[in-house]
Amino acid sequence: MKINIKKLPKNKIELTVKLEPEEYQKEMEKAAQKISQKSKINGFRPGKAPYKIVEQKFGAGAIMEEAINDIIQNSYIKALGEKKLIPIEAPKIDVIKMAPNNPLEYKATVSLMPKVKIGNIDKIKIKAKKIKIDEKKVDQTIKQLAESRAKEKITDRGAKKNDILEIDLDLLKDNLPVEGGQSRGYKVIMGEPHYIPGFEEKLKGMKKGEKKEFDIKFPKDHYNKTLAGQIIKCKVDVKGVYERDVPKISDDFAKTLGNFKNLKELQKQIKDNLEIEAKQKEKERQELEMLDEVIKVSEFEEIPEILLKEEVHKMIHELTGNLANQGIKLEDYLTHLKKTEEELKKDFLPQAEKRVKTALFIQAYARENNINITEKEVDDEIKKLLLQYNHDENAKEQIKSPEYKNYLTNVLSNQKVIQELKKKIIQTKK
Repeated sequence: MKINIKKLPKNKIELTVKLEPEEYQKEMEKAAQKISQKSKINGFRPGKAPYKIVEQKFGAGAIMEEAINDIIQNSYIKALGEKKLIPIEAPKIDVIKMAPNNPLEYKATVSLMPKVKIGNIDKIKIKAKKIKIDEKKVDQTIKQLAESRAKEKITDRGAKKNDILEIDLDLLKDNLPVEGGQSRGYKVIMGEPHYIPGFEEKLKGMKKGEKKEFDIKFPKDHYNKTLAGQIIKCKVDVKGVYERDVPKISDDFAKTLGNFKNLKELQKQIKDNLEIEAKQKEKERQELEMLDEVIKVSEFEEIPEILLKEEVHKMIHELTGNLANQGIKLEDYLTHLKKTEEELKKDFLPQAEKRVKTALFIQAYARENNINITEKEVDDEIKKLLLQYNHDENAKEQIKSPEYKNYLTNVLSNQKVIQELKKKIIQTKK
């Protein structure tokens, strides 16, 4: 078997394979057997006719047609092994020469798994930040809890601090309606900072049924580039003013939130919760910064388009799920951004490339440092999950599936690599 490799852009190759007749004869004999199994040949039981008899009756060309897929598949796998190539997709096959009792030649075009050269990660040092919860943050959280339990009642008086104002809002630029600038039943909490500075001030004293027009300058960093830094006309129609009765923060209020004897116990619990949350965020920060740095010092072959497309598809799927949890459709989100899905995919490409490189680095690091996951580690994790989903039969079946076991093995391997890297890179103060 002769193998020739031609490198193409984006880490693709053309693999040309040439086989002599004797090298594919076994596949031809198996194909003849298949033909005799399917077709009646006088004097022979199905599948038992000799090769020459099948060839005389059906022709060598028919046998080759039957054998060609097996010939290509078997020789392609052998060629990959000989050249130590790792494909990441099914190959595109083009048969160049194909005639019985003659050399067979074909071309396989395929993307390869990019190679990674791990850089000097020993020089990377990331300092862990000290976690400290400000008492003001505790007080702010409790205040938000109190406000979330406020009782509302409609009032005829003008809006003042702490009231909720329900309005219909229309935005106009140069006396023309702004696309997406219409809100119905929009609620504004008086006295709290608004994302458009000065907007809430314009609503003070307004009553139900009142209408008002005013100009306001949008901030330069506003997410809508059409509005950013522009003077926009606001048309406001007040649909209701609601007075809020916010519970007084006290021992009695603390008791309404759970098994707390007094406000002090609530404050301690809130502080503990905020500390846990802050520690988790710090852990995520460390890991993201660490992975960014190891990628920077490492070298990667060109990333194939198929890997980038798959990663972008995952990112779109994740975004769709996150939006759905907020009751938002992807189509509406795209309309808000004034972008097509293709434009959003293009925006995702840099982050997708970083995510692909991270995965490639972790796999390469695991291989080079013999970081493996044992069957026991996977089985132990599956047992924990089965207990967790004890009453969900569908989930239990999924957890037991071979596909999920492979997925879990990959997740555990990634976690183990990250832990090993953190030992080397993250600097914690004693």
